[in-house]
Amino acid sequence: MADIENCDLKSLSPLQLFEKVTEQGEKVRALKAGKAPKDEIDAAVRMLLSLKLSYKTATGQDYQAGLPPRDLASINNCTKEENEDLVDPWTVQTSNAKGVDYDKLIVRFGSSKIDTDLINRIERAIGQKPHRFLRRGIFFSHRDMDQVLHAYENKKSFYLYTGRGPSSQAMHVGHLIPFIFTKWLQEVFDVPLVVQLTDDEKYLWKDLTTEKAYEYAIENAKDIIACGFDVNKTFIFSDLDYLGTSTGFYKNIVKVQKHVTFNQVKGIFGFTDSDCIGKISFPAIQAAPSFSSSFPQIFNGKENIQCLIPCAIDQDPYFRMTRDVAPRIGLLKPALMHSVFFPALQGAQTKMSASDPNSSIFLTDSPKQIKTKINKHAFSGGRDTIEEHRKYGGNCDVDVSFMYLTFFLEDDDRLEQLKQAYTSGELLTGELKKVLIETLQPLVAAHQERRKQVTDEMVKQFMTPRKLAFEF
Repeated sequence: MADIENCDLKSLSPLQLFEKVTEQGEKVRALKAGKAPKDEIDAAVRMLLSLKLSYKTATGQDYQAGLPPRDLASINNCTKEENEDLVDPWTVQTSNAKGVDYDKLIVRFGSSKIDTDLINRIERAIGQKPHRFLRRGIFFSHRDMDQVLHAYENKKSFYLYTGRGPSSQAMHVGHLIPFIFTKWLQEVFDVPLVVQLTDDEKYLWKDLTTEKAYEYAIENAKDIIACGFDVNKTFIFSDLDYLGTSTGFYKNIVKVQKHVTFNQVKGIFGFTDSDCIGKISFPAIQAAPSFSSSFPQIFNGKENIQCLIPCAIDQDPYFRMTRDVAPRIGLLKPALMHSVFFPALQGAQTKMSASDPNSSIFLTDSPKQIKTKINKHAFSGGRDTIEEHRKYGGNCDVDVSFMYLTFFLEDDDRLEQLKQAYTSGELLTGELKKVLIETLQPLVAAHQERRKQVTDEMVKQFMTPRKLAFEF
Protein backbone atom coordinates (compact mmCIF):
# COMPACT_ATOMS: atom_id res chain seq x y z
CA MET A 1 0.00 0.00 0.00
CA ALA A 2 2.76 2.42 0.94
CA ASP A 3 4.55 1.70 -2.33
CA ILE A 4 1.51 2.86 -4.28
CA GLU A 5 0.94 5.88 -2.06
CA ASN A 6 4.54 7.01 -2.41
CA CYS A 7 4.88 6.60 -6.17
CA ASP A 8 4.12 9.46 -8.59
CA LEU A 9 1.04 8.19 -10.41
CA LYS A 10 1.38 10.89 -13.07
CA SER A 11 4.70 9.38 -14.16
CA LEU A 12 3.14 5.98 -14.87
CA SER A 13 2.07 4.88 -18.36
CA PRO A 14 -1.58 3.90 -18.93
CA LEU A 15 -0.61 0.23 -18.92
CA GLN A 16 1.35 0.60 -15.69
CA LEU A 17 -1.68 2.30 -14.12
CA PHE A 18 -3.88 -0.51 -15.42
CA GLU A 19 -1.65 -3.08 -13.68
CA LYS A 20 -1.65 -1.03 -10.46
CA VAL A 21 -5.47 -1.01 -10.45
CA THR A 22 -5.55 -4.76 -11.14
CA GLU A 23 -3.07 -5.52 -8.34
CA GLN A 24 -4.93 -3.31 -5.88
CA GLY A 25 -8.22 -4.98 -6.79
CA GLU A 26 -6.66 -8.34 -5.98
CA LYS A 27 -5.46 -6.97 -2.62
CA VAL A 28 -8.96 -5.80 -1.76
CA ARG A 29 -10.42 -9.21 -2.62
CA ALA A 30 -7.74 -10.96 -0.57
CA LEU A 31 -8.36 -8.72 2.44
CA LYS A 32 -12.11 -9.32 2.28
CA ALA A 33 -11.65 -13.06 1.85
CA GLY A 34 -9.28 -13.11 4.83
CA LYS A 35 -11.72 -11.08 6.92
CA ALA A 36 -9.16 -8.37 7.61
CA PRO A 37 -9.99 -5.47 9.97
CA LYS A 38 -12.57 -3.05 8.53
CA ASP A 39 -10.26 0.00 8.61
CA GLU A 40 -7.62 -1.93 6.63
CA ILE A 41 -10.18 -2.96 4.01
CA ASP A 42 -11.56 0.60 3.81
CA ALA A 43 -8.07 2.01 3.24
CA ALA A 44 -7.42 -0.51 0.48
CA VAL A 45 -10.75 0.34 -1.19
CA ARG A 46 -9.96 4.09 -1.04
CA MET A 47 -6.63 3.43 -2.71
CA LEU A 48 -8.36 1.34 -5.38
CA LEU A 49 -10.81 4.14 -6.14
CA SER A 50 -7.95 6.65 -6.31
CA LEU A 51 -6.06 4.46 -8.77
CA LYS A 52 -9.16 4.00 -10.93
CA LEU A 53 -9.60 7.79 -11.01
CA SER A 54 -5.94 8.23 -12.08
CA TYR A 55 -6.44 5.63 -14.79
CA LYS A 56 -9.54 7.39 -16.13
CA THR A 57 -7.75 10.76 -16.08
CA ALA A 58 -4.84 9.31 -18.08
CA THR A 59 -6.89 7.37 -20.63
CA GLY A 60 -10.31 8.97 -20.72
CA GLN A 61 -11.73 5.48 -20.15
CA ASP A 62 -13.17 3.68 -17.15
CA TYR A 63 -11.07 0.77 -15.90
CA GLN A 64 -12.36 -2.61 -17.10
CA ALA A 65 -10.83 -5.81 -15.74
CA GLY A 66 -8.93 -7.72 -18.40
CA LEU A 67 -9.10 -4.86 -20.91
CA PRO A 68 -5.76 -2.97 -20.95
CA PRO A 69 -5.59 0.27 -22.95
CA ARG A 70 -4.70 -0.98 -26.41
CA ASP A 71 -4.72 1.98 -28.77
CA LEU A 72 -2.31 4.47 -27.23
CA ALA A 73 -2.79 6.77 -30.22
CA SER A 74 -6.12 7.73 -28.68
CA ILE A 75 -4.48 8.93 -25.48
CA ASN A 76 -3.86 12.64 -25.67
CA ASN A 77 -0.44 12.74 -24.01
CA CYS A 78 1.16 10.34 -26.50
CA THR A 79 3.21 11.81 -29.33
CA LYS A 80 3.20 10.56 -32.89
CA GLU A 81 6.77 9.33 -32.49
CA GLU A 82 5.72 7.06 -29.63
CA ASN A 83 3.17 5.39 -31.87
CA GLU A 84 5.30 4.63 -34.90
CA ASP A 85 5.67 0.95 -33.96
CA LEU A 86 2.70 -1.38 -34.27
CA VAL A 87 3.10 -4.64 -32.38
CA ASP A 88 0.43 -7.29 -31.84
CA PRO A 89 0.31 -11.10 -32.26
CA TRP A 90 -0.19 -10.79 -36.04
CA THR A 91 1.51 -7.55 -37.07
CA VAL A 92 4.92 -6.00 -36.44
CA GLN A 93 5.48 -2.66 -38.18
CA THR A 94 8.10 0.02 -37.67
CA SER A 95 9.40 2.92 -39.72
CA ASN A 96 12.80 2.77 -38.05
CA ALA A 97 15.62 1.02 -39.93
CA LYS A 98 17.02 -0.08 -36.56
CA GLY A 99 13.78 -1.96 -35.85
CA VAL A 100 11.24 -1.65 -33.05
CA ASP A 101 12.08 0.70 -30.15
CA TYR A 102 12.03 -1.88 -27.35
CA ASP A 103 12.50 0.62 -24.52
CA LYS A 104 9.28 2.35 -25.55
CA LEU A 105 7.59 -1.02 -25.99
CA ILE A 106 8.42 -1.94 -22.39
CA VAL A 107 6.70 1.26 -21.23
CA ARG A 108 3.68 0.71 -23.48
CA PHE A 109 3.24 -2.94 -22.45
CA GLY A 110 3.99 -2.27 -18.79
CA SER A 111 6.63 -5.00 -18.50
CA SER A 112 10.05 -4.79 -16.81
CA LYS A 113 13.48 -4.54 -18.38
CA ILE A 114 15.86 -7.48 -17.98
CA ASP A 115 18.66 -5.45 -16.43
CA THR A 116 22.16 -6.29 -15.27
CA ASP A 117 21.00 -7.04 -11.73
CA LEU A 118 18.51 -9.65 -12.95
CA ILE A 119 21.07 -11.23 -15.29
CA ASN A 120 23.58 -11.41 -12.44
CA ARG A 121 20.95 -13.01 -10.22
CA ILE A 122 20.25 -15.64 -12.88
CA GLU A 123 23.99 -16.31 -13.12
CA ARG A 124 24.22 -16.81 -9.35
CA ALA A 125 21.18 -19.10 -9.35
CA ILE A 126 22.49 -21.41 -12.10
CA GLY A 127 26.20 -21.14 -11.30
CA GLN A 128 27.26 -20.49 -14.90
CA LYS A 129 27.55 -17.81 -17.57
CA PRO A 130 24.17 -16.53 -18.81
CA HIS A 131 23.10 -17.36 -22.35
CA ARG A 132 24.25 -15.00 -25.10
CA PHE A 133 20.59 -14.01 -25.65
CA LEU A 134 20.60 -12.55 -22.13
CA ARG A 135 24.09 -11.06 -22.38
CA ARG A 136 23.17 -9.24 -25.62
CA GLY A 137 19.66 -8.08 -24.73
CA ILE A 138 17.91 -10.41 -27.18
CA PHE A 139 15.67 -11.46 -24.30
CA PHE A 140 15.14 -7.97 -22.94
CA SER A 141 11.87 -7.80 -21.00
CA HIS A 142 10.10 -9.87 -18.34
CA ARG A 143 7.13 -10.23 -16.05
CA ASP A 144 7.74 -11.69 -12.56
CA MET A 145 11.05 -13.39 -13.38
CA ASP A 146 12.19 -12.30 -9.92
CA GLN A 147 9.40 -14.42 -8.41
CA VAL A 148 10.49 -17.45 -10.42
CA LEU A 149 14.07 -17.01 -9.20
CA HIS A 150 12.94 -16.54 -5.60
CA ALA A 151 11.00 -19.80 -5.78
CA TYR A 152 13.91 -21.60 -7.43
CA GLU A 153 16.36 -20.31 -4.82
CA ASN A 154 14.03 -21.76 -2.20
CA LYS A 155 14.06 -25.21 -3.86
CA LYS A 156 10.62 -24.79 -5.44
CA SER A 157 10.31 -26.00 -9.01
CA PHE A 158 8.59 -24.35 -11.98
CA TYR A 159 7.93 -25.35 -15.57
CA LEU A 160 8.47 -23.84 -19.01
CA TYR A 161 5.86 -23.25 -21.68
CA THR A 162 6.50 -22.02 -25.21
CA GLY A 163 4.91 -22.65 -28.57
CA ARG A 164 4.83 -22.49 -32.32
CA GLY A 165 2.11 -21.60 -34.81
CA PRO A 166 2.66 -24.12 -37.62
CA SER A 167 1.75 -22.07 -40.70
CA SER A 168 4.23 -23.72 -43.08
CA GLN A 169 6.17 -26.94 -43.47
CA ALA A 170 9.60 -25.31 -43.27
CA MET A 171 10.71 -23.20 -40.31
CA HIS A 172 13.35 -20.48 -40.67
CA VAL A 173 16.29 -19.66 -38.42
CA GLY A 174 14.29 -16.95 -36.64
CA HIS A 175 11.85 -19.59 -35.43
CA LEU A 176 14.73 -21.27 -33.59
CA ILE A 177 15.29 -18.33 -31.22
CA PRO A 178 12.68 -19.18 -28.54
CA PHE A 179 13.57 -22.89 -28.73
CA ILE A 180 17.32 -22.33 -28.42
CA PHE A 181 16.71 -20.20 -25.33
CA THR A 182 14.05 -22.49 -23.88
CA LYS A 183 16.36 -25.49 -24.24
CA TRP A 184 19.05 -23.61 -22.33
CA LEU A 185 16.59 -22.64 -19.59
CA GLN A 186 15.41 -26.23 -19.30
CA GLU A 187 18.96 -27.52 -18.97
CA VAL A 188 20.28 -24.99 -16.45
CA PHE A 189 17.18 -25.07 -14.22
CA ASP A 190 16.31 -28.75 -14.84
CA VAL A 191 12.56 -28.25 -15.22
CA PRO A 192 9.73 -29.71 -17.35
CA LEU A 193 8.73 -28.11 -20.65
CA VAL A 194 5.45 -28.08 -22.55
CA VAL A 195 5.37 -26.94 -26.19
CA GLN A 196 2.04 -25.93 -27.70
CA LEU A 197 1.56 -26.30 -31.47
CA THR A 198 -1.37 -24.02 -32.29
CA ASP A 199 -2.56 -25.78 -35.44
CA ASP A 200 -6.12 -24.79 -34.53
CA GLU A 201 -5.12 -21.13 -34.63
CA LYS A 202 -3.58 -21.51 -38.08
CA TYR A 203 -6.71 -23.23 -39.36
CA LEU A 204 -8.79 -20.32 -38.05
CA TRP A 205 -6.55 -17.56 -39.43
CA LYS A 206 -5.11 -19.12 -42.60
CA ASP A 207 -6.50 -20.76 -45.71
CA LEU A 208 -5.66 -24.24 -44.44
CA THR A 209 -7.62 -27.43 -43.85
CA THR A 210 -7.43 -28.97 -40.39
CA GLU A 211 -5.53 -31.89 -41.96
CA LYS A 212 -2.91 -29.58 -43.48
CA ALA A 213 -2.56 -27.58 -40.26
CA TYR A 214 -1.98 -30.78 -38.29
CA GLU A 215 0.52 -31.99 -40.91
CA TYR A 216 2.48 -28.76 -40.51
CA ALA A 217 2.37 -29.23 -36.72
CA ILE A 218 4.01 -32.66 -37.02
CA GLU A 219 6.67 -31.34 -39.41
CA ASN A 220 7.41 -28.39 -37.12
CA ALA A 221 7.58 -30.78 -34.15
CA LYS A 222 10.45 -32.57 -35.92
CA ASP A 223 12.38 -29.29 -36.18
CA ILE A 224 11.71 -28.57 -32.50
CA ILE A 225 12.85 -32.05 -31.46
CA ALA A 226 15.99 -31.55 -33.60
CA CYS A 227 16.95 -28.66 -31.29
CA GLY A 228 17.95 -31.37 -28.81
CA PHE A 229 15.16 -31.46 -26.23
CA ASP A 230 15.06 -34.36 -23.78
CA VAL A 231 12.05 -36.62 -24.39
CA ASN A 232 11.93 -37.47 -20.68
CA LYS A 233 11.46 -33.80 -19.74
CA THR A 234 9.45 -32.42 -22.68
CA PHE A 235 5.83 -32.74 -23.81
CA ILE A 236 4.95 -31.40 -27.27
CA PHE A 237 1.27 -31.25 -28.15
CA SER A 238 -1.01 -30.26 -31.01
CA ASP A 239 -4.14 -28.38 -29.96
CA LEU A 240 -6.20 -30.29 -32.51
CA ASP A 241 -5.00 -33.53 -30.95
CA TYR A 242 -4.56 -32.86 -27.21
CA LEU A 243 -7.56 -30.64 -26.51
CA GLY A 244 -10.01 -33.49 -26.96
CA THR A 245 -8.16 -35.84 -24.63
CA SER A 246 -7.34 -33.73 -21.55
CA THR A 247 -10.13 -32.79 -19.17
CA GLY A 248 -7.74 -30.63 -17.15
CA PHE A 249 -6.79 -28.61 -20.23
CA TYR A 250 -10.37 -28.09 -21.36
CA LYS A 251 -11.58 -27.16 -17.87
CA ASN A 252 -9.04 -24.35 -17.72
CA ILE A 253 -10.05 -23.14 -21.18
CA VAL A 254 -13.68 -22.93 -20.05
CA LYS A 255 -12.72 -21.10 -16.84
CA VAL A 256 -10.82 -18.48 -18.82
CA GLN A 257 -13.63 -18.17 -21.36
CA LYS A 258 -16.17 -17.53 -18.61
CA HIS A 259 -14.13 -14.71 -17.07
CA VAL A 260 -13.18 -12.80 -20.24
CA THR A 261 -15.89 -10.89 -22.09
CA PHE A 262 -16.30 -10.38 -25.82
CA ASN A 263 -15.71 -6.67 -25.25
CA GLN A 264 -12.40 -7.45 -23.56
CA VAL A 265 -11.01 -9.66 -26.32
CA LYS A 266 -12.09 -7.08 -28.90
CA GLY A 267 -10.15 -4.45 -26.96
CA ILE A 268 -7.05 -6.61 -26.49
CA PHE A 269 -6.83 -8.28 -29.89
CA GLY A 270 -8.77 -5.98 -32.19
CA PHE A 271 -11.37 -8.54 -33.21
CA THR A 272 -14.34 -7.23 -35.19
CA ASP A 273 -17.94 -8.35 -35.49
CA SER A 274 -17.08 -10.12 -38.74
CA ASP A 275 -14.42 -12.38 -37.15
CA CYS A 276 -15.46 -15.99 -36.64
CA ILE A 277 -16.21 -17.08 -33.09
CA GLY A 278 -13.25 -19.47 -33.22
CA LYS A 279 -10.85 -16.51 -33.26
CA ILE A 280 -12.65 -14.88 -30.37
CA SER A 281 -12.41 -18.01 -28.21
CA PHE A 282 -8.86 -18.93 -29.21
CA PRO A 283 -6.99 -16.72 -26.66
CA ALA A 284 -8.34 -18.96 -23.88
CA ILE A 285 -6.68 -21.95 -25.59
CA GLN A 286 -3.30 -20.21 -25.66
CA ALA A 287 -3.80 -19.20 -22.02
CA ALA A 288 -4.54 -22.71 -20.71
CA PRO A 289 -0.98 -24.15 -20.86
CA SER A 290 0.02 -21.40 -18.38
CA PHE A 291 -1.64 -23.44 -15.63
CA SER A 292 -0.11 -26.68 -14.35
CA SER A 293 -3.53 -28.30 -13.90
CA SER A 294 -3.81 -28.39 -17.72
CA PHE A 295 -1.27 -31.24 -17.59
CA PRO A 296 -2.44 -33.60 -14.81
CA GLN A 297 -0.25 -36.40 -16.17
CA ILE A 298 2.86 -34.24 -15.55
CA PHE A 299 1.98 -32.34 -12.39
CA ASN A 300 -0.21 -34.90 -10.66
CA GLY A 301 -3.18 -32.52 -10.78
CA LYS A 302 -1.42 -29.77 -8.80
CA GLU A 303 -2.49 -26.20 -9.53
CA ASN A 304 0.32 -24.35 -7.75
CA ILE A 305 3.30 -24.94 -10.06
CA GLN A 306 4.67 -21.65 -11.42
CA CYS A 307 4.90 -21.30 -15.21
CA LEU A 308 7.59 -19.35 -17.10
CA ILE A 309 6.93 -18.49 -20.75
CA PRO A 310 9.84 -17.52 -23.05
CA CYS A 311 8.35 -15.91 -26.18
CA ALA A 312 8.64 -13.00 -28.60
CA ILE A 313 7.03 -9.87 -27.19
CA ASP A 314 4.29 -9.82 -29.84
CA GLN A 315 2.67 -12.72 -27.93
CA ASP A 316 2.42 -10.67 -24.73
CA PRO A 317 -1.23 -9.58 -25.23
CA TYR A 318 -2.33 -13.22 -24.80
CA PHE A 319 -0.55 -13.42 -21.48
CA ARG A 320 -1.57 -9.99 -20.21
CA MET A 321 -5.09 -11.35 -20.54
CA THR A 322 -4.01 -14.61 -18.86
CA ARG A 323 -2.31 -12.83 -15.97
CA ASP A 324 -5.39 -10.69 -15.40
CA VAL A 325 -7.79 -13.63 -15.33
CA ALA A 326 -5.58 -16.06 -13.35
CA PRO A 327 -6.31 -14.78 -9.81
CA ARG A 328 -10.03 -14.61 -10.61
CA ILE A 329 -10.08 -18.35 -11.33
CA GLY A 330 -7.82 -19.19 -8.39
CA LEU A 331 -4.67 -19.95 -10.39
CA LEU A 332 -1.11 -18.58 -10.51
CA LYS A 333 -0.12 -15.85 -12.95
CA PRO A 334 2.46 -17.05 -15.48
CA ALA A 335 5.82 -15.28 -15.60
CA LEU A 336 7.30 -14.25 -18.96
CA MET A 337 10.59 -13.50 -20.68
CA HIS A 338 10.26 -11.55 -23.94
CA SER A 339 12.60 -11.62 -26.93
CA VAL A 340 13.16 -9.03 -29.62
CA PHE A 341 11.99 -9.77 -33.16
CA PHE A 342 14.22 -11.56 -35.64
CA PRO A 343 14.71 -9.27 -38.67
CA ALA A 344 14.02 -10.20 -42.27
CA LEU A 345 17.01 -10.29 -44.61
CA GLN A 346 15.72 -7.13 -46.26
CA GLY A 347 15.97 -5.19 -42.99
CA ALA A 348 14.40 -4.74 -39.56
CA GLN A 349 11.57 -2.64 -41.05
CA THR A 350 10.27 -5.58 -43.08
CA LYS A 351 8.52 -8.75 -41.98
CA MET A 352 9.66 -12.28 -42.77
CA SER A 353 7.17 -14.29 -44.78
CA ALA A 354 6.92 -18.02 -45.41
CA SER A 355 5.62 -17.14 -48.87
CA ASP A 356 8.81 -15.17 -49.65
CA PRO A 357 11.74 -17.61 -49.61
CA ASN A 358 14.20 -14.71 -49.81
CA SER A 359 13.00 -13.03 -46.61
CA SER A 360 14.97 -15.37 -44.35
CA ILE A 361 17.24 -18.40 -44.12
CA PHE A 362 15.08 -21.51 -43.93
CA LEU A 363 16.12 -24.66 -42.12
CA THR A 364 15.80 -26.55 -45.43
CA ASP A 365 18.22 -24.25 -47.31
CA SER A 366 21.40 -25.68 -48.81
CA PRO A 367 24.82 -24.08 -48.18
CA LYS A 368 24.65 -22.56 -51.66
CA GLN A 369 21.18 -21.09 -51.03
CA ILE A 370 22.35 -19.60 -47.73
CA LYS A 371 25.34 -17.97 -49.42
CA THR A 372 23.24 -16.61 -52.30
CA LYS A 373 20.50 -15.23 -50.04
CA ILE A 374 22.91 -13.43 -47.73
CA ASN A 375 25.05 -11.98 -50.52
CA LYS A 376 22.06 -10.89 -52.58
CA HIS A 377 19.37 -9.94 -50.05
CA ALA A 378 20.92 -9.13 -46.65
CA PHE A 379 20.40 -5.41 -46.02
CA SER A 380 23.73 -3.63 -45.63
CA GLY A 381 24.76 -0.90 -43.24
CA GLY A 382 27.78 -0.18 -45.42
CA ARG A 383 28.51 2.83 -47.61
CA ASP A 384 27.86 3.19 -51.34
CA THR A 385 31.52 2.92 -52.30
CA ILE A 386 34.58 1.23 -50.80
CA GLU A 387 36.24 4.61 -50.45
CA GLU A 388 33.33 6.04 -48.45
CA HIS A 389 33.12 2.89 -46.34
CA ARG A 390 36.84 3.03 -45.50
CA LYS A 391 36.45 6.70 -44.56
CA TYR A 392 33.13 6.70 -42.66
CA GLY A 393 32.62 3.06 -41.66
CA GLY A 394 29.46 0.92 -41.59
CA ASN A 395 26.37 1.07 -39.39
CA CYS A 396 25.91 -2.10 -37.32
CA ASP A 397 22.56 -0.84 -36.00
CA VAL A 398 20.89 -1.43 -39.39
CA ASP A 399 23.15 -4.06 -40.95
CA VAL A 400 21.26 -7.36 -41.09
CA SER A 401 24.39 -9.52 -41.30
CA PHE A 402 25.62 -8.06 -38.02
CA MET A 403 22.15 -8.44 -36.47
CA TYR A 404 22.11 -12.14 -37.41
CA LEU A 405 25.59 -12.63 -35.97
CA THR A 406 24.33 -11.09 -32.71
CA PHE A 407 21.87 -13.98 -32.53
CA PHE A 408 24.10 -16.84 -33.68
CA LEU A 409 27.79 -16.07 -33.06
CA GLU A 410 28.64 -17.40 -29.60
CA ASP A 411 31.99 -15.63 -29.07
CA ASP A 412 31.43 -12.21 -27.45
CA ASP A 413 34.98 -11.03 -28.14
CA ARG A 414 34.75 -12.00 -31.81
CA LEU A 415 31.42 -10.18 -32.15
CA GLU A 416 32.88 -7.03 -30.60
CA GLN A 417 35.92 -7.21 -32.91
CA LEU A 418 33.64 -7.43 -35.93
CA LYS A 419 31.60 -4.48 -34.69
CA GLN A 420 34.67 -2.31 -34.20
CA ALA A 421 36.17 -3.31 -37.54
CA TYR A 422 32.94 -2.71 -39.47
CA THR A 423 32.19 0.59 -37.71
CA SER A 424 35.69 1.87 -38.40
CA GLY A 425 35.59 0.88 -42.08
CA GLU A 426 38.33 -1.70 -41.75
CA LEU A 427 35.86 -4.53 -42.50
CA LEU A 428 33.82 -4.32 -45.70
CA THR A 429 30.20 -5.43 -46.14
CA GLY A 430 31.17 -8.41 -48.29
CA GLU A 431 33.62 -9.56 -45.62
CA LEU A 432 30.98 -9.27 -42.88
CA LYS A 433 28.53 -11.25 -45.00
CA LYS A 434 31.20 -13.92 -45.45
CA VAL A 435 31.49 -14.28 -41.65
CA LEU A 436 27.71 -14.72 -41.40
CA ILE A 437 27.68 -17.29 -44.21
CA GLU A 438 30.42 -19.27 -42.47
CA THR A 439 28.44 -19.10 -39.21
CA LEU A 440 25.03 -20.12 -40.58
CA GLN A 441 26.04 -22.81 -43.06
CA PRO A 442 27.33 -25.28 -40.44
CA LEU A 443 24.53 -24.36 -38.00
CA VAL A 444 21.79 -25.14 -40.53
CA ALA A 445 23.59 -28.23 -41.83
CA ALA A 446 23.93 -29.61 -38.29
CA HIS A 447 20.23 -28.99 -37.69
CA GLN A 448 19.36 -30.81 -40.91
CA GLU A 449 21.43 -33.80 -39.84
CA ARG A 450 19.73 -33.95 -36.44
CA ARG A 451 16.32 -33.63 -38.07
CA LYS A 452 17.06 -36.62 -40.32
CA GLN A 453 17.42 -38.70 -37.16
CA VAL A 454 13.95 -37.70 -35.89
CA THR A 455 11.64 -40.61 -36.66
CA ASP A 456 7.85 -40.75 -36.59
CA GLU A 457 8.16 -42.93 -33.51
CA MET A 458 10.21 -40.22 -31.74
CA VAL A 459 7.56 -37.63 -32.58
CA LYS A 460 4.90 -39.92 -31.17
CA GLN A 461 6.91 -40.30 -27.94
CA PHE A 462 7.23 -36.53 -27.47
CA MET A 463 3.55 -36.00 -28.25
CA THR A 464 2.09 -38.76 -26.07
CA PRO A 465 0.54 -37.42 -22.81
CA ARG A 466 2.60 -39.02 -20.06
CA LYS A 467 4.46 -38.54 -16.80
CA LEU A 468 7.83 -36.81 -17.22
CA ALA A 469 11.02 -37.39 -15.22
CA PHE A 470 9.91 -35.18 -12.32
CA GLU A 471 8.00 -35.76 -9.09
CA PHE A 472 5.21 -33.34 -8.16
